[in-house]
Amino acid sequence: MSVVTDEAGVARCGWSAGDDEYRRYHDEEWGVALHGDRPLFEKLSLEGFQAGLSWITILRRRPNFRRAFADFEIDAVAELTTSDVERLMLDPGIIRNRAKIVATISNARITRELVRDDPGALDRMIWSFAPHRRARPPGAGEVPAVTAESTAMSKALRGLGYRFVGPTTLYALMQASGMVDDHFAGCWRAGR
Repeated sequence: MSVVTDEAGVARCGWSAGDDEYRRYHDEEWGVALHGDRPLFEKLSLEGFQAGLSWITILRRRPNFRRAFADFEIDAVAELTTSDVERLMLDPGIIRNRAKIVATISNARITRELVRDDPGALDRMIWSFAPHRRARPPGAGEVPAVTAESTAMSKALRGLGYRFVGPTTLYALMQASGMVDDHFAGCWRAGR
């Protein structure tokens, strides 16, 4: 199911069919160029929470994540304490995985240092791994889970101490933030 056409005749990537929030995300966010240290830190954090889960689980809980993590303001997240971790572990609105919560706080601290004297440093670093344009995937079977670029980005971020930044997670980040355009051939968003 690479592309599906809805009742209004709009063709979309098949993964977005059957759920209003997925359709909205597909139409308005996925594959749109995302810039800025805070927005990319949020996307990086949410992709880390998604590891092992479906994206719709994270998408539906995103408002709760934003509330719980101070709208992913880097300085605010970096200041969270062990008592905040315990509080977050009791929050049913987010994914209560201690390792992912602690990693998000640690990643915020690393990001704070990275951008403190160089605003935009996280944005530039992430986007430095954007691949050259490649052929549009005709269907789901041709979309890679890992690329040389996502592997290199993972190595660079891990080298700085980031966690939950494996190559598969980072390829999903690349798709979500518009570094790659994996809308299937025939989808109305392809190439926009």
